[in-house]
Amino acid sequence: MKHPTTRPRVVLIGPMGSGKTTVGRLLARRWAVAVRDTDEDIEAVEGRSIGEIFVDDGEARFREIERDAVAKALSDHDGVLSLGGGAVLAEQTRELLAGQPVVFLQVGLADAVSRVGLGESRPLLNQAVGGMRSRIKQLLDERTPIYESVATLTVDTSGRTPEDVAEEIDARIAEASDD
Repeated sequence: MKHPTTRPRVVLIGPMGSGKTTVGRLLARRWAVAVRDTDEDIEAVEGRSIGEIFVDDGEARFREIERDAVAKALSDHDGVLSLGGGAVLAEQTRELLAGQPVVFLQVGLADAVSRVGLGESRPLLNQAVGGMRSRIKQLLDERTPIYESVATLTVDTSGRTPEDVAEEIDARIAEASDD
């Protein structure tokens, strides 16, 4: 069993299409640590996709499962941790993120839309009224202040390669630890 002071080297937050999963894998490889994605944790434990959980049990139940998955990952993972886009909506999760090295991967609307594609695996987009682009814009508008409030570092990913974003995060975290 790991010591209770175990904490992730970095926690990546941000909206869908910001690159959390891809950048997380690159950082983990760069630092030679494990990478963990709470959406993948949820799917493994539940034995079904996030979309299926939303459809079968509803968003409220999904958010309960997500809160538990994030709490567990924060307590026993010491590598790179990527959270689902809506994980920071839970006050309990925001409290757990206090004092953690949290990087907000910011993304503009055009980049988010092009990266997400048609969003078949994105339950919050499947129920979009007014189209996927307007739903992504709504989510960005609603969640950006929350992401900013919990982040210790913000990195804009718009128009950039995942490698460039990972390199900036690595450099800025190293710089912060030298202070």
